[in-house]
Amino acid sequence: MFLQKLKSCRSLKKYACRYLKSENVKHSKPPWKILFFGSDNFSLYSLKTLYREHQNNNSIISILKVVTNSNKNPIWKFAEKHDLNIQKWPPDLIQNEYDLGVVVSFGHLIPENIINKFPLGMLNVHASLLPRWRGAAPIIYALANGDKETGITIMNIKPKHFDIGDIVLQKKINISDETKMPELHERLGKLGASCLLNTLNNLEEYLSNSTPQPAEGVTYAPKNAHNLHRALDSLRHNLFTSVASSSVKLIDIEICKSNAKCIAPGSVTYDKPSQTLRVECANGTFISVKRISVLGKKVMTASEFNNGYLKYAVKFVVLNKLSILYE
Repeated sequence: MFLQKLKSCRSLKKYACRYLKSENVKHSKPPWKILFFGSDNFSLYSLKTLYREHQNNNSIISILKVVTNSNKNPIWKFAEKHDLNIQKWPPDLIQNEYDLGVVVSFGHLIPENIINKFPLGMLNVHASLLPRWRGAAPIIYALANGDKETGITIMNIKPKHFDIGDIVLQKKINISDETKMPELHERLGKLGASCLLNTLNNLEEYLSNSTPQPAEGVTYAPKNAHNLHRALDSLRHNLFTSVASSSVKLIDIEICKSNAKCIAPGSVTYDKPSQTLRVECANGTFISVKRISVLGKKVMTASEFNNGYLKYAVKFVVLNKLSILYE
């Protein structure tokens, strides 16, 4: 009986909060007073879009200020250049000083006392189709897992946990097999900014029709050689493995079809027509590697690696388990 009452109270509180937020937005009208929370280049797409809107005549944004955590990040630099007021984290806020908080790739869990300072709550721009890939690095996880689609979720922020709030808006995009991190980061950054502005233009409608996330849990990406390379491309991370006692770094990786006889996962052969190394992976799949680096030495082409290492191997060369190298 007690547990039933407790669940009933929690449900009542949830719907009461949603009702109050809906009532608040009905009695509020643009232009909105917005406090923006961000820290990186992904955040910058949204901040630039809000700033351009803020500069327009008849803008839906009357006040735009920024909270960030370092004077060296791109958000601080942009805000400083364009004379936007900057507050360090955590901000000292007055109740109802702003209508709405907007959080994009901020990296801090927002406490309840800050969330409650905004009568319309706080919106988050998240680079995945929640509830898939909650938490940090959703773009990397989508690529590393070989996802065929991803997208943007605009959601309400709730206290105590990351990325559990109601979905306000979602937009899907497809991911091709050869999409890498820089391209997907840019596409999602621009899409997130567009979705955010769309939400602000129709705030009452979107908040009133927000829906809870499905209850499915988070999944984690397996280590797939090609997908890890796609995900880590442009970051200062690389895939490395080892041959005998030598550590080697794999560069320029693609999926390839091979008629080579399967030997064992990790086995390496040189394909002369394509001038690439063919590496056997699990389940009879293959990747091609155009360049390779034995740590401590300069980067070699596949041909140079073949001439310097493979030709002198007593038996076929086997690469060991992949890891991620942080440079």
